Amino acid sequence: MKHSPTVSDNNITRDEARARAALLNVASYAVDLDLRGAGSGDRTFRSETTVAFTCTEPGASTHIDITADRIVEATLNGRPIDESAFTGHRLQLDGLRESNELRVVADCVYMRTGEGLHRFIDPVDDGVYLYTQFETFDAHRMYACFDQPDLKASYEFRVIAPADWVVVSNTQARVEDAAGGGSRWLFTPTARMSTYITALVAGHYHAVHDEHDGIPLGIYCRRSLAEHLDAEEIFTVTKQGFDFFHQLFDYRYAFGKYDQCFVPEFNAGAMENAGCVTFLEDYVFRSKVTDASYERRAETILHEMAHMWFGDLVTMRWFDDLWLNESFATYASVVAQVEATRWTHAWTTFANVEKTWAYRQDQLSTTHPIAADIEDNDAVRTNFDGITYAKGASVLKQLVHWVGPEPFFHAMRSYFRDHEYANTTLRDLLVELEQASGRDLSAWSKEWLETAGVNTLRARFDVGADGTFGSFAVEQEAPTEYPTLRSHRLAIGLYDRTSEGLLRRERVELDVTGATTEVPQLAGKRVPDLLLINDDDLTYAKIRLDERSQRTLIEHIGELRDSLPRALCWTAAWDMTRDAEMATRDYVDLVLAGVGAESDIGLVQSLQRLAKAALDTFTEPAYRPVGLRKLADASRQFLYDAPAGTDHQLSWVRTFASAAHGDDDIALLRGLLSGERHVDGLTVDTELRWHLLHRLVALGAAGEADLQAELARDNTAQGRRHVRAARAAMPTAEAKRQAWELALSDELPNAEHAAVIGAFMQPDQIELLRPYRDAYFAALPDVWARMTNEMAHQVVVGLYPSLLVEQETITATDEWLAAVRPEPALRRLVSEGRDAVARALRGRERDAASV
Repeated sequence: MKHSPTVSDNNITRDEARARAALLNVASYAVDLDLRGAGSGDRTFRSETTVAFTCTEPGASTHIDITADRIVEATLNGRPIDESAFTGHRLQLDGLRESNELRVVADCVYMRTGEGLHRFIDPVDDGVYLYTQFETFDAHRMYACFDQPDLKASYEFRVIAPADWVVVSNTQARVEDAAGGGSRWLFTPTARMSTYITALVAGHYHAVHDEHDGIPLGIYCRRSLAEHLDAEEIFTVTKQGFDFFHQLFDYRYAFGKYDQCFVPEFNAGAMENAGCVTFLEDYVFRSKVTDASYERRAETILHEMAHMWFGDLVTMRWFDDLWLNESFATYASVVAQVEATRWTHAWTTFANVEKTWAYRQDQLSTTHPIAADIEDNDAVRTNFDGITYAKGASVLKQLVHWVGPEPFFHAMRSYFRDHEYANTTLRDLLVELEQASGRDLSAWSKEWLETAGVNTLRARFDVGADGTFGSFAVEQEAPTEYPTLRSHRLAIGLYDRTSEGLLRRERVELDVTGATTEVPQLAGKRVPDLLLINDDDLTYAKIRLDERSQRTLIEHIGELRDSLPRALCWTAAWDMTRDAEMATRDYVDLVLAGVGAESDIGLVQSLQRLAKAALDTFTEPAYRPVGLRKLADASRQFLYDAPAGTDHQLSWVRTFASAAHGDDDIALLRGLLSGERHVDGLTVDTELRWHLLHRLVALGAAGEADLQAELARDNTAQGRRHVRAARAAMPTAEAKRQAWELALSDELPNAEHAAVIGAFMQPDQIELLRPYRDAYFAALPDVWARMTNEMAHQVVVGLYPSLLVEQETITATDEWLAAVRPEPALRRLVSEGRDAVARALRGRERDAASV
């Protein structure tokens, strides 16, 4: 039985999921897959699923999820199911008994979008690589299942594959010869888990094995990347994580072995499949990267490991509580980094990266509470955002300081024991926290988890003739649309300039509530050079600096000895720029004046990125060439001044390339690429070569012949993606036309598709982009209906005309939204693009007014 549904039919609502969960209890799945045709180009693979489940209302009807090219055979309790029951994504089940057995044989499709069972052929050696990505609603692309998180079951996978393949799943397997050739991998049944964390990784993978504390460990990557795999470093972080989480949670890892698979063309950073974590293979570094990249990889490793408890062992009932997975994993990963690894400064990175992401997301018109209202799976896919991850983790950090670390983690230990292998809601968590802390958390939950928006905190004080504070208070503001004034546990730091740097003289910790909170402890204290509200970054709020502190920041930020207060000051300056309270050119000047004294490479790279983003987005167009010249000249000088072979040197050459635009800049880029120009200690390796060449191509200083020559040096999947991106960045109308057509087609796999879209919008090519504003809105309905979720998101977000910072863009958006009335998920994505343009317009007006 065959059916040709639209992609948009592939959905399930919260109400449907609740009704199905009330009706069914799923015991087990047995899944047989035959993947022997994957290497010969077969479009489909045979999937046979047998499901055992019970029904609370015999005689009732429901459906099972299955996306397939065709259903070969389907029987319910031995009775054939009519072909009319298959709608392309669902198989209708009627006349259920109290106990049921369903068998579905289907031809499912190998994917190229990073969803379902994805297939990749390595151009280096023709190796075949498969992996699954099922979150939130794609397990049924590989096998028939009740694809929702609260219908947990045990799974037994049996896979026939070519004899020279490696096959990995959630559990360990024994291998036998398969009838007709190949090998049959028989995996032991899993513990009870949700469909979206089941997994399969198969192909010509290179493997490295180890063991720690009785847990078998594996690391997998493509054969052509094996020479770059630093397995010992990855194993070290993995072992540190297990030791730390076992002690912290007092609950041993529940899923037996632990494999970490670095897979090609992955759409996210990683995925927490139980015992079989998949990672973006860019984390296998084939060229030199800074320590910030190693820190980010370690955070990702620990984040996914924390999910083994938060999400896999105990799972949210529905995606309203997705934050129970993501916020906790984010928070726990940073705690683990600080306490168990060499990245003891990880809270600085958190303040600088995660919280900046959260503040940006929380100021969009589409912001939402941490505990969100998710009506269906299309809606949840837009909620893997800065609220669910970063704001939620920030709020947890605040909660830990409010109730105390020991009660908080005591509650977590009880939470795991009480709800192991089950599903929970926000209320289940609050019960554990209230019992452990003795505090009523209903008001806290309403303020922090159930309302949206971010508060702004600033100091209000008077100063006596003797230079001391008279009265002192913290004022709290809330945006009109989200007027909640929250309770904050925070610290206020007083910093003085000394011969040893800007040092904290005094710290006051207190609760801030309502519009005004008096701080009598500071009355009579000498006014500091720098007054830092939210010192130590305990709460989640934007902060504003008083005038004296701003002057200190501008002139002496490099004198702050600790990285965390520096990060908080830098974040405050960036936030003021985004809010049009600081002129963009002043922000760029501040960065260039202070970044040279910054030792934390993560902060350095963030400031480099933000300075370039400020010039591209918030600067008056007439000033942009001046600002770029400043950034390019400063980057060149920092490059020459940086100690040879250091992370700072590498980060500055990349920043210089991104800002380069004049003849002298082009000459240096060409010289570095050809080897005619040298910087002591700088190795121009594969990825740096592509970075330099990409900028030359975007400037019109290199072309197709240069790309082909570079591809001959690096004819890999990564090299081919770089070529795709560089062609999209070419400054010609024909190049833009070709890139646009590729982006809207189904021709490319997800990674190449993303590369084209990511390079299409170039800030130096505004006039070339102008014709695509109307084309974008015209294409959206077809894109949303035709493409899979991941591919459609790439188009909708990546091709929004965000660089056309003009009222015309806002008008075109409003007219399209009013005329088309798109479904909520699409409306949200387009509205967020509109918000970015409106904010950029305000920033440009502020920048122009500063002259």
